[in-house]
Amino acid sequence: MSENEQNTANQEAQGPQFSVQRVYIKDASFESPNSPAIFTSPWQPEVGVELNSSTTKLSDTAYEVVLTITVTVKNDDKNAFLVEMHQAGIFAISGIEGPELNHTLGAFCPSILFPYAREAIDSMVVKASFPALMLAPVNFDALFAQQMAQKQAQAEEQQH
Repeated sequence: MSENEQNTANQEAQGPQFSVQRVYIKDASFESPNSPAIFTSPWQPEVGVELNSSTTKLSDTAYEVVLTITVTVKNDDKNAFLVEMHQAGIFAISGIEGPELNHTLGAFCPSILFPYAREAIDSMVVKASFPALMLAPVNFDALFAQQMAQKQAQAEEQQH
């Protein structure tokens, strides 16, 4: 048995492998276009949150997943602030393929990144002199399932 065949056999015997290699902020921005005037209004915020994720394959077993969160807060119909956070991670994954790999990259990895992004966003908001903004937990499994259902429905529409 060659060394490559033996390594492959060892990996298969070990089963699926997953590890977090690195978690980092890839990009962050904060804008408060109506300050300081926004601080003089009674604080009754309207919060909008957008979530997206993307994946880049770095090697056969390494993937970068970037969770992008955009938070827009309006007060009295004026933009109080806008925060955009690109929280990224490098994940080592082997022995996971097909739909399971897609689920891991599309739901499991973003759920690992979310608490880091939430803390970074909250920190930026507080440092800008606004009240703390602790984003509610997100069910990435449900979002992933919804996204897959939409893709399947679109594929079925194109076939008809």
